[in-house]
Amino acid sequence: MTLIDGVGLWCEIAEGGHAGRAAIFLDRDGVIVEDTGYLGRSQDLRLIAGAAQAIGRCNRLGIPVVLVSNQSGIGRRLYGWDDFAAVQAALVAALAEEGARVDAVFACAYHAEAQGQYRIADHPWRKPRPGMLQEAAARMKLDLARSWVIGDRASDLAAGRAASLRGGVLVMTGYGRNERAEALALADELFNVKVAPSVAEAVEVPISCVHVTRR
Repeated sequence: MTLIDGVGLWCEIAEGGHAGRAAIFLDRDGVIVEDTGYLGRSQDLRLIAGAAQAIGRCNRLGIPVVLVSNQSGIGRRLYGWDDFAAVQAALVAALAEEGARVDAVFACAYHAEAQGQYRIADHPWRKPRPGMLQEAAARMKLDLARSWVIGDRASDLAAGRAASLRGGVLVMTGYGRNERAEALALADELFNVKVAPSVAEAVEVPISCVHVTRR
Protein backbone atom coordinates (compact mmCIF):
# COMPACT_ATOMS: atom_id res chain seq x y z
CA MET A 1 0.00 0.00 0.00
CA THR A 2 1.37 3.43 -0.98
CA LEU A 3 -0.54 6.16 0.86
CA ILE A 4 1.53 9.31 0.85
CA ASP A 5 -0.56 10.99 3.56
CA GLY A 6 -1.44 7.81 5.41
CA VAL A 7 -5.16 8.29 4.73
CA GLY A 8 -6.57 9.08 1.34
CA LEU A 9 -3.92 9.84 -1.30
CA TRP A 10 -2.41 6.97 -3.26
CA CYS A 11 0.79 7.38 -5.28
CA GLU A 12 2.70 4.64 -7.07
CA ILE A 13 5.36 5.30 -9.71
CA ALA A 14 7.25 2.69 -11.71
CA GLU A 15 10.97 3.02 -12.25
CA GLY A 16 12.05 4.65 -15.47
CA GLY A 17 13.09 7.92 -17.01
CA HIS A 18 10.14 10.25 -17.47
CA ALA A 19 11.77 13.66 -17.10
CA GLY A 20 10.86 16.22 -19.73
CA ARG A 21 8.31 13.98 -21.43
CA ALA A 22 4.72 14.74 -22.34
CA ALA A 23 2.40 12.27 -20.61
CA ILE A 24 -1.04 10.85 -21.24
CA PHE A 25 -3.19 10.95 -18.11
CA LEU A 26 -5.94 8.33 -18.08
CA ASP A 27 -9.00 8.01 -15.92
CA ARG A 28 -9.60 4.36 -14.99
CA ASP A 29 -13.27 3.41 -14.63
CA GLY A 30 -15.20 3.86 -17.85
CA VAL A 31 -12.00 4.48 -19.82
CA ILE A 32 -9.64 1.53 -19.24
CA VAL A 33 -12.04 -0.79 -17.43
CA GLU A 34 -15.80 -1.20 -17.40
CA ASP A 35 -17.47 1.08 -14.86
CA THR A 36 -19.32 -1.10 -12.34
CA GLY A 37 -20.40 1.82 -10.15
CA TYR A 38 -17.81 1.37 -7.43
CA LEU A 39 -15.16 -1.12 -8.50
CA GLY A 40 -13.92 -2.69 -5.29
CA ARG A 41 -13.52 -6.36 -6.22
CA SER A 42 -10.74 -7.63 -8.44
CA GLN A 43 -12.97 -10.36 -9.87
CA ASP A 44 -15.26 -7.66 -11.32
CA LEU A 45 -12.52 -6.03 -13.39
CA ARG A 46 -13.11 -6.11 -17.15
CA LEU A 47 -10.85 -4.30 -19.60
CA ILE A 48 -12.60 -2.17 -22.21
CA ALA A 49 -11.90 -3.49 -25.70
CA GLY A 50 -8.76 -1.96 -27.18
CA ALA A 51 -7.61 -0.32 -23.93
CA ALA A 52 -4.59 -2.54 -23.38
CA GLN A 53 -3.50 -2.16 -26.99
CA ALA A 54 -3.82 1.64 -26.77
CA ILE A 55 -1.71 1.77 -23.62
CA GLY A 56 0.83 -0.59 -25.16
CA ARG A 57 1.14 1.72 -28.16
CA CYS A 58 1.97 4.62 -25.83
CA ASN A 59 4.50 2.43 -24.01
CA ARG A 60 6.31 1.57 -27.22
CA LEU A 61 6.49 5.24 -28.19
CA GLY A 62 7.99 6.18 -24.83
CA ILE A 63 5.00 8.25 -23.71
CA PRO A 64 4.40 7.97 -19.94
CA VAL A 65 0.93 6.67 -19.09
CA VAL A 66 -0.36 7.98 -15.76
CA LEU A 67 -3.59 6.70 -14.24
CA VAL A 68 -5.47 9.33 -12.19
CA SER A 69 -8.59 8.13 -10.39
CA ASN A 70 -11.12 9.57 -7.96
CA GLN A 71 -11.93 6.84 -5.44
CA SER A 72 -14.89 8.10 -3.44
CA GLY A 73 -15.94 4.48 -2.90
CA ILE A 74 -13.15 4.25 -0.35
CA GLY A 75 -14.24 7.50 1.28
CA ARG A 76 -17.82 6.20 1.43
CA ARG A 77 -16.45 2.99 3.03
CA LEU A 78 -17.83 0.75 0.30
CA TYR A 79 -14.40 -0.88 0.05
CA GLY A 80 -10.89 -0.17 1.34
CA TRP A 81 -7.42 0.55 0.07
CA ASP A 82 -6.56 -3.15 0.22
CA ASP A 83 -9.42 -3.78 -2.20
CA PHE A 84 -8.18 -0.95 -4.43
CA ALA A 85 -4.71 -2.52 -4.41
CA ALA A 86 -6.19 -5.89 -5.40
CA VAL A 87 -8.08 -4.31 -8.30
CA GLN A 88 -4.91 -2.53 -9.40
CA ALA A 89 -2.95 -5.78 -9.25
CA ALA A 90 -5.59 -7.42 -11.45
CA LEU A 91 -5.37 -4.49 -13.86
CA VAL A 92 -1.58 -4.69 -14.01
CA ALA A 93 -1.80 -8.41 -14.75
CA ALA A 94 -4.46 -7.95 -17.43
CA LEU A 95 -2.42 -5.23 -19.14
CA ALA A 96 0.78 -7.27 -18.92
CA GLU A 97 -0.91 -10.13 -20.77
CA GLU A 98 -1.27 -7.71 -23.69
CA GLY A 99 2.26 -6.32 -23.34
CA ALA A 100 1.13 -3.05 -21.74
CA ARG A 101 1.73 -1.19 -18.48
CA VAL A 102 0.93 2.06 -16.67
CA ASP A 103 3.88 4.12 -15.48
CA ALA A 104 2.19 5.63 -12.43
CA VAL A 105 -1.05 5.53 -10.45
CA PHE A 106 -2.55 8.36 -8.43
CA ALA A 107 -5.85 8.09 -6.58
CA CYS A 108 -7.86 10.28 -4.21
CA ALA A 109 -10.43 8.96 -1.73
CA TYR A 110 -11.52 12.31 -0.30
CA HIS A 111 -15.07 13.46 -1.03
CA ALA A 112 -17.57 15.96 0.34
CA GLU A 113 -20.01 13.14 1.18
CA ALA A 114 -17.45 10.66 2.48
CA GLN A 115 -17.28 9.36 6.02
CA GLY A 116 -14.91 10.23 8.85
CA GLN A 117 -11.46 11.45 7.92
CA TYR A 118 -12.22 11.05 4.22
CA ARG A 119 -14.87 13.79 4.36
CA ILE A 120 -13.13 16.73 2.71
CA ALA A 121 -14.88 18.87 0.12
CA ASP A 122 -12.93 20.02 -2.95
CA HIS A 123 -9.69 18.34 -1.99
CA PRO A 124 -6.87 19.57 -4.28
CA TRP A 125 -6.34 16.03 -5.61
CA ARG A 126 -9.96 15.26 -6.40
CA LYS A 127 -10.86 15.90 -10.04
CA PRO A 128 -11.93 18.40 -11.38
CA ARG A 129 -9.12 19.93 -9.33
CA PRO A 130 -5.64 19.34 -10.78
CA GLY A 131 -3.72 18.03 -7.77
CA MET A 132 -3.09 14.49 -9.00
CA LEU A 133 -1.78 15.70 -12.34
CA GLN A 134 0.42 18.34 -10.74
CA GLU A 135 1.78 15.85 -8.21
CA ALA A 136 2.62 13.44 -11.02
CA ALA A 137 4.40 16.22 -12.91
CA ALA A 138 6.40 17.20 -9.85
CA ARG A 139 7.45 13.66 -8.98
CA MET A 140 8.09 12.47 -12.54
CA LYS A 141 9.35 15.79 -14.03
CA LEU A 142 6.69 15.67 -16.77
CA ASP A 143 6.02 18.39 -19.33
CA LEU A 144 2.42 19.34 -18.52
CA ALA A 145 2.18 21.91 -21.31
CA ARG A 146 2.47 19.12 -23.91
CA SER A 147 0.49 16.50 -21.98
CA TRP A 148 -3.09 15.31 -22.52
CA VAL A 149 -5.83 13.79 -20.38
CA ILE A 150 -8.34 11.16 -21.49
CA GLY A 151 -11.53 10.53 -19.53
CA ASP A 152 -15.24 9.80 -19.69
CA ARG A 153 -16.25 12.79 -17.55
CA ALA A 154 -16.04 16.52 -18.05
CA SER A 155 -14.36 16.66 -14.63
CA ASP A 156 -11.44 14.63 -16.02
CA LEU A 157 -10.90 17.20 -18.74
CA ALA A 158 -11.47 20.08 -16.32
CA ALA A 159 -8.61 18.77 -14.19
CA GLY A 160 -6.42 18.78 -17.28
CA ARG A 161 -7.37 22.32 -18.12
CA ALA A 162 -6.70 23.46 -14.54
CA ALA A 163 -3.27 21.80 -14.74
CA SER A 164 -2.51 23.71 -17.98
CA LEU A 165 -2.36 20.62 -20.16
CA ARG A 166 -2.44 20.95 -23.93
CA GLY A 167 -5.80 19.24 -24.20
CA GLY A 168 -8.22 16.48 -23.30
CA VAL A 169 -10.15 13.75 -25.07
CA LEU A 170 -13.60 12.67 -23.92
CA VAL A 171 -14.37 9.03 -24.67
CA MET A 172 -17.89 7.77 -25.32
CA THR A 173 -17.46 4.75 -23.05
CA GLY A 174 -18.52 4.97 -19.39
CA TYR A 175 -20.36 8.23 -18.75
CA GLY A 176 -18.97 9.91 -21.85
CA ARG A 177 -22.18 10.08 -23.88
CA ASN A 178 -23.83 12.18 -21.18
CA GLU A 179 -20.85 14.50 -20.70
CA ARG A 180 -20.15 15.62 -24.26
CA ALA A 181 -21.66 19.13 -24.14
CA GLU A 182 -20.05 19.97 -20.79
CA ALA A 183 -16.68 18.67 -21.94
CA LEU A 184 -16.72 20.56 -25.24
CA ALA A 185 -17.53 23.76 -23.34
CA LEU A 186 -14.10 23.53 -21.67
CA ALA A 187 -12.26 24.21 -24.92
CA ASP A 188 -10.54 27.55 -25.40
CA GLU A 189 -7.49 28.93 -27.19
CA LEU A 190 -5.15 27.21 -24.72
CA PHE A 191 -6.96 23.92 -24.06
CA ASN A 192 -8.00 21.61 -26.89
CA VAL A 193 -10.98 19.28 -26.48
CA LYS A 194 -11.63 16.28 -28.69
CA VAL A 195 -14.15 13.44 -28.62
CA ALA A 196 -13.42 9.79 -29.46
CA PRO A 197 -15.43 6.55 -29.37
CA SER A 198 -13.03 4.88 -26.94
CA VAL A 199 -9.52 5.10 -25.53
CA ALA A 200 -8.22 3.09 -28.51
CA GLU A 201 -8.99 6.02 -30.80
CA ALA A 202 -8.45 8.69 -28.16
CA VAL A 203 -4.72 8.03 -27.70
CA GLU A 204 -4.07 8.83 -31.35
CA VAL A 205 -4.82 12.53 -30.71
CA PRO A 206 -2.07 13.15 -28.12
CA ILE A 207 0.29 10.74 -29.89
CA SER A 208 0.08 12.79 -33.08
CA CYS A 209 0.57 16.06 -31.20
CA VAL A 210 3.55 14.81 -29.23
CA HIS A 211 5.27 13.54 -32.35
CA VAL A 212 4.60 16.74 -34.27
CA THR A 213 6.14 18.71 -31.41
CA ARG A 214 9.24 16.50 -31.42
CA ARG A 215 9.96 17.02 -35.12
